[in-house]
Amino acid sequence: MSRRSGILEFAVLGLLRESPMHGYELRKRLNTSLGVFRAFSYGTLYPCLKTLVVNGWLIEEPGNAPEDAVSAALAGRRAKIVYRLTAEGKEHFEELLSQTGPDTYEDEHFAARFAFFGQTSRDVRMRVLEGRRSRLEERLEKMRASLVRTRERLDDYTLELQRHGMESVEREVRWLNELIESERAGRDLKGSVSGGPASLDTTTGATGGLPRSGESSRPDTPDDTAT
Repeated sequence: MSRRSGILEFAVLGLLRESPMHGYELRKRLNTSLGVFRAFSYGTLYPCLKTLVVNGWLIEEPGNAPEDAVSAALAGRRAKIVYRLTAEGKEHFEELLSQTGPDTYEDEHFAARFAFFGQTSRDVRMRVLEGRRSRLEERLEKMRASLVRTRERLDDYTLELQRHGMESVEREVRWLNELIESERAGRDLKGSVSGGPASLDTTTGATGGLPRSGESSRPDTPDDTAT
């Protein structure tokens, strides 16, 4: 399984843990709540769902809304399929949430993990945040060293592009420092003391600007009867 497929499976399980969804709704949530999945297609999502069903982590159910059944009958299609997390799927997602290996520090995986920090224990959040900060500090050091070596050979626009990249990494490091300090102080992002998982707003920050789940995306008209 590729790294991106693993991230997609993680995100699908996490969203379905909140509530059952059909394919179109799930894709919309992946696009609007998790910006790292903006470019993926139904040709990627449905094989992923199929794999999760085969593994026993999801089950397929017919849509319950009467209007869905009527619309499908009039169009000569089956009713929309709803995907629901199984007990085994919940257990598997909990295992994934507890992981803090190097993959969780990478750009796409970190963005997906951060989106589910509200369901993640504080100690795991701390390890992921500190790992991400360490990874970016290493990246920043390499970028600075590269700039020193090459700046005399680069034109002004290329130099400005490199400076822009460095400033973006520096901003994320400062943002991570603030998050880590809040976690150490036992505060969530609103500043209140809490012993449980933090209530995180993923609409800002250096994870790629994860958008608010209510934001709209480009409309799609898929066939949600795929299995």
